[in-house]
Amino acid sequence: MRMGRGCLALLVFVAAWGCWNMGEASAAGKAAWRLGINDKLSGIPAEQKNGSFFVPVKELAEQLELTLTGSASDLTLAGRGGELRLLPGSGFAVNMTATSAGTLPMYTANGRLMLPVKVATQFGYSVSYRPELGLLRVKDGEAKLSDAEFAAKYDTKKLASAAPAASPAPSAEGAKPGAASSAANGGTKSASSGKVVYLTFDDGPSATTDRLLDLLDEHGAKATFFMLGPHIAAHTGEVKRMVKAGNAVGLHGMSHVKSKFYASPASALNEMNRDNAALQSAAGITTPLIRTPYGSKPYLTKAYRDALLGQGFLLWDWNVDSLDWKYKTDSDRIYNRIMTQIDDLGAKTPPVILMHDQAATLKVLPRVLNTLDRKGYTYGIITRDMAPLNFWKDIR
Repeated sequence: MRMGRGCLALLVFVAAWGCWNMGEASAAGKAAWRLGINDKLSGIPAEQKNGSFFVPVKELAEQLELTLTGSASDLTLAGRGGELRLLPGSGFAVNMTATSAGTLPMYTANGRLMLPVKVATQFGYSVSYRPELGLLRVKDGEAKLSDAEFAAKYDTKKLASAAPAASPAPSAEGAKPGAASSAANGGTKSASSGKVVYLTFDDGPSATTDRLLDLLDEHGAKATFFMLGPHIAAHTGEVKRMVKAGNAVGLHGMSHVKSKFYASPASALNEMNRDNAALQSAAGITTPLIRTPYGSKPYLTKAYRDALLGQGFLLWDWNVDSLDWKYKTDSDRIYNRIMTQIDDLGAKTPPVILMHDQAATLKVLPRVLNTLDRKGYTYGIITRDMAPLNFWKDIR
């Protein structure tokens, strides 16, 4: 492929990028995969990072004949009818050409700004990932070789054989969706056991959020909160507090009404974008983390997932369902459900616990935290660079 006219502008920003470092993801994995573009094997390194592949935006822009303009803190990647706004300081890129703007995660590694390979789909390309062939390829109508022919020509399986494995995600094997959903994005408590638990709370924020945060603080714990847009607008102080304390935040939509949220793929996407706008207004941040009402199965079919995940959202469910929304005052039953499911998961699978931001949960939470402390768990938060855990096993 020939170099696009805008590529000269890329050189202006290389030095600036080399000085910029984002704490969340500066220690990226070793690059061992090479990206295929149509019928050629490029020199672009692809890094596996928690289940996803990332590539340097500068090199990708050159190969796909995209233009990169702007400043080191606010860049625009454009071409072939697509346009992305890159905001390195925030850690995400915004799709400016979609009907409702979505986001993609990004980070820096060794001075290079990295975007997911799937960013190519914003500019009319498709992405092939064939792990059995060691193949990662971006292609459009110019491609003549099949994936199998491409893999054989360049022996991609051998090239990828030294690739480090992506970090494992918590397992959703055997998990069943519950009847309600909640909130996410948090922090950690240090411990030496290596066992991590992810506390998640849906449906907030609420009048009980401050007390919930108090309990977490007492145990040095963090959590992920999947929040509803109207509740965010009504409790901005609580949202600011949870973010400042190092908890994680995610989106849960606007209505929590099945007939409204799942009316169409467009309605689901619209609710998440409006929810993100509410979060931006309340706390000055946005997030790609989502949990859909009532969990992703059975309602979030492929058409819905394509609409949401195609815009950069990351879908999270759970593997431990407390059913606190159902049993409310029966704290013993809620506690026993949580602990039994954690034991059933085994030591190698991090629990992702579904709870709700409600008064009833506050009654059982201290007991749960005391037991987790005694068992030596650390408290993790869900972040944008983790491989998503969901019932569809869709890690886009």
